[in-house]
Amino acid sequence: MSQIKYSDYFCKSLKEIGYTHCFLLQGGSIMHLVNSASKYFKVIPFLHEHCATIASEYFNKANKGKKNKSWVLVAAGPGLTNSISAISGAFLESRELLVVSGQSKTSDLRLHNKNNIRQTGIQQNDGVGIAKKITKFSKTFYTPEKFENINKYVSLSFSGRNGPVLFEVPIDIQGKFVKRFKAKKIKSINTKKIISTKKKSKILKLIKKSKKISILLGGGIEKEGFSKIKKKLLNTNLALFTTWNGADLLAENDKNNFGRPNTWGQRYANILLQNSDLLISIGSSLGIQQTGFNYQSFVKRGKIINVDIDKNQLNKSFPNSEIKIECDALDFLNYLIKIIDAKTKNRNKLWIQKCKVIKKLLPTNEKYNNYTGKKFISPYDFYIKISKILGDNDNICPCSSGGAETTFFQSFKFKKNQTCINNKALASMGYGLAGAIGLALSNQKKRTCLFEGDGGFTQNLQEIGIAKKNNLNLKIFIFFDNGYASIRLTQKNYFKGKYIGCDFKTGLMFPNWKNFFKSYGIETFVLPKNFHNNKKFLKFFNDKKLRVFIVPIDPEQTYFPKISSKILKSGTLSSDSIDNMTPKININFEKILN
Repeated sequence: MSQIKYSDYFCKSLKEIGYTHCFLLQGGSIMHLVNSASKYFKVIPFLHEHCATIASEYFNKANKGKKNKSWVLVAAGPGLTNSISAISGAFLESRELLVVSGQSKTSDLRLHNKNNIRQTGIQQNDGVGIAKKITKFSKTFYTPEKFENINKYVSLSFSGRNGPVLFEVPIDIQGKFVKRFKAKKIKSINTKKIISTKKKSKILKLIKKSKKISILLGGGIEKEGFSKIKKKLLNTNLALFTTWNGADLLAENDKNNFGRPNTWGQRYANILLQNSDLLISIGSSLGIQQTGFNYQSFVKRGKIINVDIDKNQLNKSFPNSEIKIECDALDFLNYLIKIIDAKTKNRNKLWIQKCKVIKKLLPTNEKYNNYTGKKFISPYDFYIKISKILGDNDNICPCSSGGAETTFFQSFKFKKNQTCINNKALASMGYGLAGAIGLALSNQKKRTCLFEGDGGFTQNLQEIGIAKKNNLNLKIFIFFDNGYASIRLTQKNYFKGKYIGCDFKTGLMFPNWKNFFKSYGIETFVLPKNFHNNKKFLKFFNDKKLRVFIVPIDPEQTYFPKISSKILKSGTLSSDSIDNMTPKININFEKILN
């Protein structure tokens, strides 16, 4: 059998597994792999490894259950360490991701390991050791790994609870010649967990006792599969809520959709969730942002059935769950749909009616509680208006932290078939543009809209050239409020308005946006208040080009409702429960709901 260079063997193996795109940043330690990747994949170069990795995460999330799949190729040393934040983000969000980095010669590595030398080869460091805690699997290829092993390792990324896999491939291994291989049929890893008869019995008993049943749909629910059973779920007559990661599972006008509860959630959604007598949480980690800092009071009037594929996540001490189910989210949803009978639907009727009353009472835009200067656009108004203009099939990429994100999830009204991806678990600034590029590349026939603050956009603005070079139909909305709105708000509330490092006056500086984008041949447009009726805006928004829109946001904009906390004398924080948002509203919700 003839021989093949191992870098070709490796890339051919990934192609057999289903990879179609390679996102990379060049480096000497990956020269063989770069050359081979160009033969087998659509190669997309980036200007920073952090961004290439984020883009791959979003690309794979958007294509989950479909044919296209991407991997990331970065150089040794700083190439890998530049990717660590993004690897961490994918790990926390349970997202599929394969990162391959170069490495020094195996002889250098063995010398390093034997003598405990800090560094031997050029740009050499222990990438596997660094990434061990934030990957499902990581390995240095001291010898050429066969196809069967590559497939086994890679499959860990998209089986069970998804997460990153890291390979370090030393430069001498890449250039080695090995025997060619014949690809064998890939066996899928069976990770299905069966719900025990005992737990099924407990679930049935709890459902039969309950009159206010609510379902929280999380990001662990695979969207492609969910779309096939969505209609049946809507017919169960149970109150439906989504986490931020599951926000695009339901359209605003879907039957019994009662919003997105969260620490920065919609007020009516928080109140309703808290008053459920049974919450069935499916595919949500039920982390602090979901339960609120005062997690002891989460669903304080009811019981919780917690469904998660991760046993460790289920067994954490909070919130207190009546029944814990280690199971795939879609498998459980299929089971749940089957056991909801006519009696259960009837018992839940009154609860649904009351939920509708509360939702109607509490608008998503609390104008009476928020301040917006006359020259500026309210972020709440902006999202309500833009959500009416967006199409049914658009991609949406809200940034991952700050006012531009929280107001999006409080105000935006989803339509059917829209795809929305961000990374709220890491909640890092600088994710927006890179994520939007990955999302836009996942389907270049679709329009992709990015919403990001000026502070976050500035962190990775260099990738605008990559978006331009790839002719992406990307519409970028930059919230221009001269700094970090969330930090400014924190310093205002807790430190009497002593601002430090959060705006132009306290040491930051931002580009002249018009001149910056002009240097890339991109035209900008500053939005007027009535942008939704503006002919020039609508023309730009509906064309197929990369466009940038500047949204003038008041630096003194207030962001309500929110969960309030106070600093105690001990220095610790005490927080309200998620249904007790600031400012308080003089409505007796308990009287309506009980």
